[in-house]
Amino acid sequence: MVYPSRKNLPYDYLLSSQSFFSRSVSSGQTSTQQAMVGTMAATLSSPFTPLTSLLGPSSSKSTKLHLQPSCSRFSYRTADLKLLLHDALDSLGIDTSHAREARQGFLSQIEKFSDMERETSISINRRVDLGKTALYIAAEDDSLISHSSVPLPVDAFIERLDDLSMGYCSTYTSSLCSSPQNFLHSLDNYLYVDKVLTRRSGSALMLSLIYSEILKMLRLWGLVDFDCEIYYPYDSKDLPRGYDKKKSKESDRVHILTSQTLLEEVLRSLKEAFWPFQYDDTRSLFLSAANAANCVATPNAIEDSGFQLASAKAAQHRLDRGVWTSVTFGDMRRAMSACERLVLLGSDPKDLRDYSILLYHCGFYDHSLQYLTLFEEIKGSVQQNQSSTGMSRLEDDATEKLMMRLNLIFMEEGWSEPSRVRKFLGNNSEPW
Repeated sequence: MVYPSRKNLPYDYLLSSQSFFSRSVSSGQTSTQQAMVGTMAATLSSPFTPLTSLLGPSSSKSTKLHLQPSCSRFSYRTADLKLLLHDALDSLGIDTSHAREARQGFLSQIEKFSDMERETSISINRRVDLGKTALYIAAEDDSLISHSSVPLPVDAFIERLDDLSMGYCSTYTSSLCSSPQNFLHSLDNYLYVDKVLTRRSGSALMLSLIYSEILKMLRLWGLVDFDCEIYYPYDSKDLPRGYDKKKSKESDRVHILTSQTLLEEVLRSLKEAFWPFQYDDTRSLFLSAANAANCVATPNAIEDSGFQLASAKAAQHRLDRGVWTSVTFGDMRRAMSACERLVLLGSDPKDLRDYSILLYHCGFYDHSLQYLTLFEEIKGSVQQNQSSTGMSRLEDDATEKLMMRLNLIFMEEGWSEPSRVRKFLGNNSEPW
């Protein structure tokens, strides 16, 4: 019997189907299948962030997680917002057709989110194809940096997920009729082989996503008849694993990864990895960018600004010679792309503020002011009984100074957008 591909079925059917199919399987996992499992995890991981260490400690800033209950959406209409990245790149003669297509695919998925779906575990999510959504994110970033005439083959990677599921069925025949514990143990053995273990690295978010997508396919084929949940680790030492929900503990609930949180963390990891102003790890991303704009009062402001200016000139010199810089100097295109998609998700008003500061650095002062004003309006409507911290007070002060500066800019006669936008967006090609 041929197992149906999810590509040919409505996505809702992945979880609602209770049909059982006869199993014509063979035993023995080939080295090709093992390589495919590891390659799939690495391929889906690599477009997103510097890889999060799963089996040992990591000092990379981009590996920090912010697993918190997802916020409810805020009161702004994403259809009324003008996102500038693609238009800005078009104006510089850079083709963004593939990036726009990938962004539209991302939008088509998140528009299916209901409030309930946002808080639904990734293992039982029904409406949004999270695997395809994550690949649309990777496809857009790939088109922004590669300028390839061929888009990232999203459908081909989706088919590889189907192949992984079929590979499990053909390898672990006996586990399909065994207890939930034996079934999950065999699934762990099948998934965590090859590159994830030998390289001791991988993205926990992407591994969780692959795990959930394979579980959905096995449910579709009627091979999972118990309530299975995925345990997502907070630290960087453990692996995501499935467990029988009937035998779960109350403490396991905080380790359930929701659909909204998954997409948020993927995008926030991208945002942190490619944020252009990372001179000081003790500051938030916004404060780092605000400090680069001299909107933060520091004891060593003169020394800091001199160091930043010298670093920026050195980085630009490398770019002019076609040499890619270190991650300290980030990538404005991919940072803006991550911010724009977070704005579209609409879960945290701070994403509006962070997008605003990037627009300021690119010279889009009018749009920067619009997003900053919207952030202040939303913040004023929801900021009740919230205790302020030293970091938040610094951010509020920097926001106020940025707002004041933007208003002063518009008071000047004959103001026009500077040509510096080309510096940030137009001359950042990779050397390969």
